[in-house]
Amino acid sequence: MRSLPSIIHLDMDAFFAAVEQAAKPSLRGKPVIVGGLGGRGVVSTASYEARRFGVHSAMPMAQARRLCPNAAFLAGRFEAYRQNSEIVMGLLRGLSPLVQPLSLDEAFVDLEAGPYGPVLAEADHETGERLVLALAEDLRADIHRFTGLTGSVGAAGSKLMAKIASEQAKPDGLVLVEPGQERAVLGPMPVRALPGIGPATEQVLRRAGLSTVADLADAGEAELVQLLGRAHGAGIFQMSIGLDERPVVADQDAKSVSVEDTYEVDLADRDRVLREVDALAGRCVRRLRAAGRSGRTVVLKVRRFDFSTLTRSETLGGPTDDEAVITATARRLAEQVDITGGVRLLGVGVAQLADYTQEDLFAQALREEAAEHAEEVEAAVAEEEPEEPVVRRWMPGQDVRHTEWGPGWVQGSGVGRVTVRFETPWSGPGRVRTFGVDDPALEPARPLPLRQVEDPGGAGE
Repeated sequence: MRSLPSIIHLDMDAFFAAVEQAAKPSLRGKPVIVGGLGGRGVVSTASYEARRFGVHSAMPMAQARRLCPNAAFLAGRFEAYRQNSEIVMGLLRGLSPLVQPLSLDEAFVDLEAGPYGPVLAEADHETGERLVLALAEDLRADIHRFTGLTGSVGAAGSKLMAKIASEQAKPDGLVLVEPGQERAVLGPMPVRALPGIGPATEQVLRRAGLSTVADLADAGEAELVQLLGRAHGAGIFQMSIGLDERPVVADQDAKSVSVEDTYEVDLADRDRVLREVDALAGRCVRRLRAAGRSGRTVVLKVRRFDFSTLTRSETLGGPTDDEAVITATARRLAEQVDITGGVRLLGVGVAQLADYTQEDLFAQALREEAAEHAEEVEAAVAEEEPEEPVVRRWMPGQDVRHTEWGPGWVQGSGVGRVTVRFETPWSGPGRVRTFGVDDPALEPARPLPLRQVEDPGGAGE
């Protein structure tokens, strides 16, 4: 265990909802709930204003609407969250090369491995702690300067205690746990405070009369091993007495890239399923390319009407990020699945990732085949009666731009109309206008930066 609290854990505050509030001045200080807006949607993130009504992440969206009916319910904008995450992670990497992201809004940092490491190594205990606190405060200030968002930071001598400290710091705070005080901090906490203890393990421990972390430490390793098994019991005991030797591991490699959608109405038509698979494969390829990766194995996930879930996979001859190859493979897998009774969820992923793409004749042949098929379809459509125009769909929270009114976001849509509030992250609350859903002057747009300043040191690149 370290003698200095040189591991920090950053956790952004209500990240998705906070990005929406920062991007939309009219929502600041008001309850905002981000997630799936359909009948089966769940809450991804709730702002602190919404949490006062009992709304929390993973809650069914229908329940959230009952608890907080006056909240702004928005669909997620992954591009905006990723842009701001990149800025934050860039700031963290300015402190140390050892940054371990856990998600878009959460990461560990090992300060001893960074430019301040030599100073920390030579400093006495008091000076070292002051330096850690100063670095953490500067980090929080820089995050707010470049994004307008807030984050909570915990500092400690281990990853376990740094994460617990950041939880105590929420929202928008900083907590330092001095090495040697781990048991005093952990003792009064419920057993669920320790990672690896979920509802099932909690019930096992409660039946044995163990409800706090101090109870676990007092019980001893032998009893916990008897209750939970050797590996789990020994690990829980070590954490209960504040021991955690896990290092900060930089940039843990993702094993796969995937996307999935849950449908409000079960899909029972084969052609509709294949169209959805095509769209999911396209989204998956865009994520794959954005990460600069390719992959060898295409994976299809299907959850059927009875909640049974199955996966099908096919491994290619070499890694690829070619959309035609991945889409054709996903379609081939989907054609093998029995969809009798309906499908409620579909997902497409790529595994066995690599940092390069191996071009092959198979990919070229598929591209040529896809081009020929597209020409045939166009010719066939030209001979048919013209179909009704597809009605554009606008999602609440979506970024848009109007040729006259400029940038704004969708407040809602229905019965052929779409309501837009025209404002930017750096304006005041904007005006509301309503248009026809097919108004040619209104177009989807990319997210605007939350601050009119340059990214720190290229962090947003």
